[in-house]
Amino acid sequence: MSKSTSSSSTTDEPDLLEVGHIRRPHGVRGDVYVQLITDVDARAEPGAELIADGRTLTVDRARRAGNGRLIVTFGEIGNREDAARLTNVALYAPPIDDPSQLWVHELIGAHVVERDGTNRGRCVAVVDNPAADLLELDSGALVPVTFVVEHDRATITIDPPDGLFDL
Repeated sequence: MSKSTSSSSTTDEPDLLEVGHIRRPHGVRGDVYVQLITDVDARAEPGAELIADGRTLTVDRARRAGNGRLIVTFGEIGNREDAARLTNVALYAPPIDDPSQLWVHELIGAHVVERDGTNRGRCVAVVDNPAADLLELDSGALVPVTFVVEHDRATITIDPPDGLFDL
């Protein structure tokens, strides 16, 4: 499953998804530490455009820094002072249109039904879980995304094993 945002999926930037945060400057040339909250590597590839504080930043270079962070060079940030002004600022990007992927922002609010038409409620959150992300339903039930067989913006169809909702 491709993650593009936290389970809240709301942003201050309309039609954009929160994909990470600038943490702090690195060095004196304007590089910054970035913590991505997406598993879409293209978000940090050279040429990628991200929005921070209402301005577009273009990735010139990104390299791994450990602890899940990247050191990123943005073309628009030329010195440490400019980088420092963006400390702890959220990064946003438009959704990627890929119908083969499950996207958190598309799942939240969708109606959840079994293949036989049994209504299971609405998805209120997607919970990050090491084995598989979980759909949290308004009933409190948790459904591993591995049981999702179809989805569109309005409906998620699942094929759960017998007894899943009896737990």
